[in-house]
Amino acid sequence: MKAGRLQHAFRGLPVRKLADIVPGRALILAPHPDDESLGCGGLIAACCAAGRPPAVVIITDGAASHPASRAWPAPRLKRLREAEATEAARRLGLDAEWLTFLGLPDAAAPHDGPAFDAALDRLADIARQQGCTTILAPWRHDPHCDHEATWKMGVALYRRLGIALLAYPVWGWTIAPDTELDCTEATGMRLDISAYRDAKRQAILAHRSQYGGLITDDPQGFQLPPDLLSAFETAFETFLMPDL
Repeated sequence: MKAGRLQHAFRGLPVRKLADIVPGRALILAPHPDDESLGCGGLIAACCAAGRPPAVVIITDGAASHPASRAWPAPRLKRLREAEATEAARRLGLDAEWLTFLGLPDAAAPHDGPAFDAALDRLADIARQQGCTTILAPWRHDPHCDHEATWKMGVALYRRLGIALLAYPVWGWTIAPDTELDCTEATGMRLDISAYRDAKRQAILAHRSQYGGLITDDPQGFQLPPDLLSAFETAFETFLMPDL
């Protein structure tokens, strides 16, 4: 199916209540600091308001966004991105105790092997300790290696623990409409986040290192592109049934 047709279908998925999407506690797997706010910021805020904050795990350290910066070498950038994610979580109503940083290398999250297995063991421990009943992982067609790796972790965790799995698109919203994807249909649901739209916007803004105004000595460094940001200026978030 063409990406544009899928994206259009995502926007028309049925709206469901929070309790129907996440009946218990969510485990949100975010490839980088900022993906949690972009893809699930409204759901995080809604879960917190409902008295069941989600466990949010940031898989990579995000330290590869500005590799040529002298002022912000990787160790300093890693600390900044952790602080940004912690502040973003606070703006969504999530206490820092619910936030975990795995610290895997940005742009090199493992897809298999011993490092993948070690990450999976850690995620399984978190899911059990926090009583998580639903895993949320990036959509498998998100065009980024770390998003794909994180999706694979979500699938492996789903198979190990036998709890529910949902996917959320991030970079998938920016795929060129004519791109052919190996999907036959769009199945899932949307969450109305109208009440939390401003909190989500403020959480995204907390990731200030990704906007281009803070780190100025790496002209080729990453910046959140306008087309990605505009995809999240809506009153809904999209959660997809697993395409396994």
